[in-house]
Amino acid sequence: MLTPVAPDAKMGSGNDGSAGGSVGGDVVGSGPVGPGEGRAAGIERPAGDQARPEIFRTAVASLTGTAVRHEVRVEPLRPPQRLAPWSYAISADVRSADGDDLATGRLVLLHDPDGVEAWDGVLRLVAFASAELDSQMGTDEMLPAVGWSWLIDALDDRHAAYRAAGGTVTQTTSTRFGDLVGPKTAVALELRASWTAETPEMAPHLHAFVDLLCVAAGLPPEGVTLLSPS
Repeated sequence: MLTPVAPDAKMGSGNDGSAGGSVGGDVVGSGPVGPGEGRAAGIERPAGDQARPEIFRTAVASLTGTAVRHEVRVEPLRPPQRLAPWSYAISADVRSADGDDLATGRLVLLHDPDGVEAWDGVLRLVAFASAELDSQMGTDEMLPAVGWSWLIDALDDRHAAYRAAGGTVTQTTSTRFGDLVGPKTAVALELRASWTAETPEMAPHLHAFVDLLCVAAGLPPEGVTLLSPS
């Protein structure tokens, strides 16, 4: 479950709540605060509005009350500004047993009580995921399509109620020279996506997002243990 902390982080933002890089900004960091300090973690409240809408409150409670697999660290973030009247944001990092980051991501929940035509609904999820992959995958022209299928398959497998999904997948190849430490060639995949949630039940959406990150990180499905070579 998420631990409520008041974040000091800020996510990069666009102006339409779409997947076009709206959650791709740098995260500055976060930390806990004492009782009564700051606002509820990750929540932006419109000026003069004293109560969160019921559907948004339910969605946030569902999101923060969902447990994820132990390899993934989930923390609240300060959400982007001006994307919607109400928003909540989290970060999710997949780490190895040695503590190395294998994949990282951010998930933003947006709510506009009046609805948005492009959303076809009132609840929108905006996601950013990034992972470094095996260098041998760098020559695969189908890699972006495969990356997108990881998200859609995860949403379907988790029976998430969604529609109007869209986004971009970027494949990059970097070559190290000189004294830089690391593999000579590195392949990275970045996914930016958004989709409309049909209900405030967020557990399937969060689980699907975590599944996407774990697949990108090269982890086996939850509950599966890989045999060590003899």
